[in-house]
Amino acid sequence: MQPIPEPLIHACDVPGPRYTSYPPVPSWDSTFGPDRWAHALSSVSAGEAFALYAHFPFCAKRCLYCGCNAIPTRRSEKIDTYLTDLEHELGLVTAHLGRGRPVQQMHWGGGTPNLLDEQQTERALRMLTDHFHFTAYAELSVECDPRVVEPDQLAHYRSLGFSRVSFGVQDLDPSVQRAIGRVQPLALVRDVCDQARRAGFEQINLDLIYGLPHQTIHSVDETLDAVLALDPDRLATFSYAHLPAQRPHQRAIPIDALPNTIERVALFRHIVERLTGAGYVWIGFDHFARADDPLAVAQREGRLHRNFMGYTPYPARHLLGVGMSSISEVAGTYAQNAAELAPWTESVRAGTLPTVRGHVLTEDDHVRGEIIRDLLCNLEISLARVPASLAPALEALEAFEADGLVTRDAMTIRVTTLGRFFLRNLCLPFDAYLPAHTAERVFSRTL
Repeated sequence: MQPIPEPLIHACDVPGPRYTSYPPVPSWDSTFGPDRWAHALSSVSAGEAFALYAHFPFCAKRCLYCGCNAIPTRRSEKIDTYLTDLEHELGLVTAHLGRGRPVQQMHWGGGTPNLLDEQQTERALRMLTDHFHFTAYAELSVECDPRVVEPDQLAHYRSLGFSRVSFGVQDLDPSVQRAIGRVQPLALVRDVCDQARRAGFEQINLDLIYGLPHQTIHSVDETLDAVLALDPDRLATFSYAHLPAQRPHQRAIPIDALPNTIERVALFRHIVERLTGAGYVWIGFDHFARADDPLAVAQREGRLHRNFMGYTPYPARHLLGVGMSSISEVAGTYAQNAAELAPWTESVRAGTLPTVRGHVLTEDDHVRGEIIRDLLCNLEISLARVPASLAPALEALEAFEADGLVTRDAMTIRVTTLGRFFLRNLCLPFDAYLPAHTAERVFSRTL
């Protein structure tokens, strides 16, 4: 793999969205509330399929690097109360959407979903299946913290129909783990992976993070050696976003121990080389999967999709999120629930959808969003799909072409291997909302 020029890294190290949506969440309308969200839900045609995301915000302990909407607790009764309120929200949603809508994909995230005990897990799933119809081929996935996996918990998930599990590993170096407040020995991670396989999970995903304090090429190499020996089906390699102004707990991270931008890019380049060298296919900009995995097949066939749940080969037309802070994309409309527990709870108990902001997509949004998804998912843009109004964005890509990040012929712009390290930067020229937010520094760095 060719070296990445340092001047190019410095030039591209700017704030930018991760583009799980377009327009990005900070551009959404804070006056968009429950009534407009109810209208969007009511407009969905009968029979259209959904992907479903359920947010369980509770963790046993907050990790210092965490950027999620999480609440540390060990109180089981607090989880029970949350489930009661979640059922209220489901009733509010389906009052407008209608019960029994088909679901082809569901993901439980958090927080730490496996902090729920067996009875709470069964209750949560029963609530969801009472309100929606899960198709025979529906894929159910769950995020798990290896540190709180209980005996037989994974077998219980499998018996309930979950077929994919994602374990948060982050890093296996003891000094890194201590610095981020998440100590979990390799033996523990190995044990939960073995449990998942014995339980019959079809896919095991491991999450890693680069850019953490005290990480070096050598330490990351040792983590990769251990992770590859676990033989996961997929790996997600997220870049640590240090945003202490938005996440005050991150102030406990030792700043002088964080890799600088050049070191971060070197770490990720090394991860790419190691994982692709081990036979994994590089998916989008931060995922890896076996060559026969549905993600890899979808990328090869040009039909990979990306939404708030990440990369997926099975895009449903509508994505519905329930629970505190969850985000939805339904009928050309984005909506976000209250990100804090108290206002979310207050809304659902009052019989009001807990929507705090949203956005109704315009035709221009659709066009730009599709181009951004094509870049992030399928690594190319068909010039036939780019209207004349976006000529300035194409002109902006000429500088990237000169740097070797894209190639262009009469029909297509294609991302090069070098360009994949800068995918978020390649999307920026197509973002009509970005200039209004650049100075606010609401986004993490693109590198």
